Amino acid sequence: MYDLIVIGSGPGGYVAAIRGAQLGLKTAIIEKYATLGGTCLNVGCIPSKALLDSSEHYHNAAHAFQSHGIDLKGLKVNLKQMIKRKGEVVQQNVDGIAYLMKKNKIDVHYGIGSFVDASTVTVSSEDGSSKNLSGKHIIIATGSKPASLPFINIDKERIITSTEALTLKEIPKHLIVIGGGVIGLELGSVYARIGAKVSVVEYMDSLIPTMDRTMGKELQKSMKKLGVEFYLKHKVSAVDRKDKEVTVVAESGNGDTVELKGDYVLVCIGRKPYTAGLNAEAAGVKLNDRGQIEVDEHLKTTAENIYAIGDVVKGAMLAHKAEEEGVFVAERIAGQKPHINYLLIPNVVYTWPEVAAVGYTEEQLKEKGISYKSGKFPFMASGRARASGDVDGLVKVLADAQTDEILGVHMIGPRTADMIAEAVVAMEFRASAEDIARMSHAHPTYTEVFKEACLAATDSRALHI
Repeated sequence: MYDLIVIGSGPGGYVAAIRGAQLGLKTAIIEKYATLGGTCLNVGCIPSKALLDSSEHYHNAAHAFQSHGIDLKGLKVNLKQMIKRKGEVVQQNVDGIAYLMKKNKIDVHYGIGSFVDASTVTVSSEDGSSKNLSGKHIIIATGSKPASLPFINIDKERIITSTEALTLKEIPKHLIVIGGGVIGLELGSVYARIGAKVSVVEYMDSLIPTMDRTMGKELQKSMKKLGVEFYLKHKVSAVDRKDKEVTVVAESGNGDTVELKGDYVLVCIGRKPYTAGLNAEAAGVKLNDRGQIEVDEHLKTTAENIYAIGDVVKGAMLAHKAEEEGVFVAERIAGQKPHINYLLIPNVVYTWPEVAAVGYTEEQLKEKGISYKSGKFPFMASGRARASGDVDGLVKVLADAQTDEILGVHMIGPRTADMIAEAVVAMEFRASAEDIARMSHAHPTYTEVFKEACLAATDSRALHI
């Protein structure tokens, strides 16, 4: 008998297990694969960032080193080594999670977790054996998997998802990316930097359509410098493969048809909750029509002792959102009263320049009828950015027109994935744009751009433009 059983060892699941163990709960975690960490550590966040870093190093060596006085000869891409290094990074992280399980005395059970009833889970291993675990409380953290379109046959060879894109054995000659969201643009960047022709087909009229529109426009400008082609407002109607050639047919908003031919097609139209094999009905756990597990404001399912977190419930599919929910549920089970402000969970795109945001977009403020003021400051006017050669992008701050409270921060530029944390802290403490403008920021740093944007939002007081 366990106090807590967690099904799934991704960022939400393993963090929930650790926090539960810290709070004195006898805890077990169930993982269907041979390694811990879920999608994020094995075939998502971590390996994609490893390849993004490697490809950016190559791109800089090929295009920026000479201006720094560094001359290279015979520069070439060793894709096999890039993939090998990516695997090593993944292994180090996975090993780290296994260590944390031992450190916190969490029992790890490998196999598919399936409900017998609301307090019993069967773990079925690959060798055909099975065992039952009993738990007072159970957390479902089974994550998500790539979504597709009904007419697309993902063969995992030429028509691939993000999982296969992380282990290609050759640089594509022409990679066609279906979907202009986070995953498609990150992986498209990787291969564009190392020599592939990349075309992005997006149904909406903007890249990263869930983020502030200014960010999508700026990112498109930057990625065009890599040679990436964009087909916005195009609906894919067919994807066909013949030998090593794949053809994508898409229709524009005005009825024109575009036919693209490439050697690889990467399907990145989002992800969907993964609940296969869970047998949720046996535990009285209901799913909605989108395949998500229904939960209340405390992430409790329709079964009194069962909770669900991360990609399998509503909300943004972000690793750090799952982590926050994992801690939240473990602490509630232990009798505490934690909270999560979903508005202040940041969103990041790890292209270069990076895109990061927190709070309301300008479009959302207009829709809600909230009176606001906006301040922008470009990285082009930053001494630090000029020194590093990273002058693309800007920071936009949205503040309440009456109170000056910061309502949203949207950044595209160098190291904005790290910079956004300052904006999150500011908004957690309900800071005004004036508060940030009055804080001393070290010079020269990229974060001065955030300060200048706050100055711009308060009576157009930016100093360096």
